[in-house]
Amino acid sequence: MFMKPIIIIRIRYPASIAFPIFAKNKVNYIVAKKFKKITGNIVYSTNSDYEYDFDDTNKLKTIPANQQNLKVWLDRKKRKGKVVTLIEGFVGNDDDLKQLAKLLKTKCGTGGSAKDGEIIIQGEVREKVLEILINEGYRAKRAGG
Repeated sequence: MFMKPIIIIRIRYPASIAFPIFAKNKVNYIVAKKFKKITGNIVYSTNSDYEYDFDDTNKLKTIPANQQNLKVWLDRKKRKGKVVTLIEGFVGNDDDLKQLAKLLKTKCGTGGSAKDGEIIIQGEVREKVLEILINEGYRAKRAGG
């Protein structure tokens, strides 16, 4: 009677730790970062028929540019008096948000970041950002003072 061994590791390691996995008399070091998108606690299984469940439900679909309602304003709060241009109201996934932020940063020639559904562009470039967004097909409005 032959039983195929199944070993499932249910311990999550920190992303910076590499741990050995023994398979077919070889030691392979796998960094846990590869398994970030796997849902549940299963990291590795020796069962060759096992299918991992990848977490694709959190991705939002980006609505078209002409349906986006973006608000652009200047902000000085929590920035030691330095002015930044904020763009809020983007509906979509993080990849498209970062792509739009990269476009704005390169066209304005400044730095910035994109996180938590908003884009922060360094400096007082509200008019230039509005012009770029309208040329790209977004519905953008000036907000604030």
